[in-house]
Amino acid sequence: MMNSKRTKIIVDILMTVFLILSFIRWDGTSGAIYHIVVGSACALFFAVHIFIHRKWIKAVTKSCFVGKLNKALKWKYIIDMLLLVVWSISIVTGFFAIAPFFNEMGDAGVGRLHGITARVGLGLIIVHIIQHIPQIKSYIGIGKRVRVKNES
Repeated sequence: MMNSKRTKIIVDILMTVFLILSFIRWDGTSGAIYHIVVGSACALFFAVHIFIHRKWIKAVTKSCFVGKLNKALKWKYIIDMLLLVVWSISIVTGFFAIAPFFNEMGDAGVGRLHGITARVGLGLIIVHIIQHIPQIKSYIGIGKRVRVKNES
């Protein structure tokens, strides 16, 4: 049941909502707590998204290494792997950036790296969405409809 189309859509929507919420500007300690909670929820849905698509990732990775991917799928795979790397760095650095924000020991540069990778990741998500417009259209019921001729 975990791989149902409905589950995938719900996870993608929640991941997108929490991602958008994580980019809202915040000030002070209460804003930081908001960002930590929203970012953690986004990270959770990111992890669920990867878990749901793990078989596809494994199969396409194998096909990539043996040179059996068509050009369109190869570019989708490249963007997906860049997203995986960039958002993993952003998530990890986000957790490491918590201590310096609250004036505890830590490196403030980690927070900068978190911000940079989040912005790069956002750009990659836009490319990812553009690549998946046909699937998105099919999920929401927009697509090619077959016309049936009236046989009178």
